[in-house]
Amino acid sequence: MTAKRPQPRPGVLDIAPYVPGKSTAPGVAKVFKLSSNESPLGPSPRAVDAYKTVGLHLEDYPDGSATDLRDAIARAYGLDPSRIICGAGSDDLINLIARGYLQDGDEAVYSRHGFLMYPIAITGCGAKPVVAEEKDLTADVDSILSKVTPKTKIVFLANPNNPTGTYLPFNEVKRLHAGLPPDVLLVLDAAYAEYVRRNDYEAGIELVATSENVLMLRTFSKIHGLAALRLGWFYAPAHICDALNRIRGPFNVSAPASAAGIAAIGDSGHIERSIAFNGEWLAWVTKELAKLGLKVTPSVANFILIHFPDTPGKGAAEADEFLTKRGLVMRRVKAYHLPNALRMSIGTEEANRLVVAALKEFLGKAA
Repeated sequence: MTAKRPQPRPGVLDIAPYVPGKSTAPGVAKVFKLSSNESPLGPSPRAVDAYKTVGLHLEDYPDGSATDLRDAIARAYGLDPSRIICGAGSDDLINLIARGYLQDGDEAVYSRHGFLMYPIAITGCGAKPVVAEEKDLTADVDSILSKVTPKTKIVFLANPNNPTGTYLPFNEVKRLHAGLPPDVLLVLDAAYAEYVRRNDYEAGIELVATSENVLMLRTFSKIHGLAALRLGWFYAPAHICDALNRIRGPFNVSAPASAAGIAAIGDSGHIERSIAFNGEWLAWVTKELAKLGLKVTPSVANFILIHFPDTPGKGAAEADEFLTKRGLVMRRVKAYHLPNALRMSIGTEEANRLVVAALKEFLGKAA
């Protein structure tokens, strides 16, 4: 007879755990980690100095409301700080939103190749994740709206999307919002917004400012290079902030992370250098891989999705093994329903050139 023991809530053991991009290449002296969309330029030196300074006083609790950080974000974007909530990265905030607005039997919609944390957070709250199909690896407004039912409480939209790098223009986001019932929360996850250089893109600030059911997520992990500190924030209507502050952990942002975030968001020069570097090398890598005959999904973020041929021995799995042996670590995206593709972060100049040279060798292209 099996002994009784505590059991998790129904559905928890059905969740496939989130697996981060790998970071090692056994037996290789120098590894280029291109699997997690990290900044090749790293954080602002000001952020590092601020982090070190606070590190001298680790005995003190942080400000439970992250007041100074919210004020810094508000100054940078012209926002009301009372409508900003900060957290330990976007993952923390996605789970906070799900906990606050989903219960058993509810539904939440996300797109086919959307961020894997969405279904994890949805299922963990006893709700049902509902997948909307995409068109050309891009979220499709009509498909999303067709999945909305009276049980729908949240729609998650990553814009730009990870791992595809595609985006919806602002007029399509507004069309999506207009088609949703007023009691459905639209979550715009704009983790890669700073990299987008398109005139028809807007991260979501305007829509949040004029709506009662839109929330915009942002992160310090990408453009600001602070992934190790786990720092994110969202901008939302006052009533949503009031509700979620009631269940938010009181010290969910550490003092070193807050100090580094304040310094990072104030270093506009470092931000602009990071944007310019990404723009230059995103275009270069895309062009060079196309010369090799590889299909690359057009990306507006700091990564690209590379599609491999169906030729035996030349697929994504074989390419990943070939690259890893050379210290070039990329991201398999099978879990995103993209079994024959790899996601590559835009890395340093050295890393980018090595990837192109290695893939030329892998494909057997003449020099």
